[in-house]
Amino acid sequence: MWSRLVRRRALLLLRNQSNSARNQIQRRTLVAAPKPGDGPLMERRPDRELPNINGFRWGRTFPIFLAIIAASSVAIFNYQKLSSPVVASTLYALRTNQKAREYLGDEIYFKHQIPWISGEMNQLRGRIDISFPVKGTRNTAIMRFTSFRPTPKGVFETTEWSLERPDGTKIDLLDGDDPFRAIASYPMDEEEREETTRGFRQQLK
Repeated sequence: MWSRLVRRRALLLLRNQSNSARNQIQRRTLVAAPKPGDGPLMERRPDRELPNINGFRWGRTFPIFLAIIAASSVAIFNYQKLSSPVVASTLYALRTNQKAREYLGDEIYFKHQIPWISGEMNQLRGRIDISFPVKGTRNTAIMRFTSFRPTPKGVFETTEWSLERPDGTKIDLLDGDDPFRAIASYPMDEEEREETTRGFRQQLK
């Protein structure tokens, strides 16, 4: 009898202690989440509420993100054209061409501080058709350069190299021999060289 009574009282005590512990846990309140401008958090607390994310709307920031990605991609492609040996060689040829110097003057360079290279430049496919504004000490113009490669292992042939005046008239700079025959010897990166070799092997098959 005494052992049963002792067991019952012990069970009752354990139940009361567990109920009181549950009540204490349920009564424990959470600390409010920090608000904008509250400053840095000096401690970590497990009872801190999570911030409300319902006020953040992706609809406002996602178009801005896409616009930044698009602008960055365009800038990267333009820089790739700008750093090409084709642009450097055409700009150098302008400085040494007599007709170009008579119209533009000395100190021939890009018209804008951030040049924009328009058109296509694909040495792998053998197509180059670019244009960009240039200036000198006398006048400004738009230089146009067009060249193509008939065969994968052939040499580039220039079909147009001219200066377009602001009034729309053109000055043909391609006189006599093609001064851009060296374009075929411009170095390509590993990917372009691999694609060219692969296409040449397929033609042999």
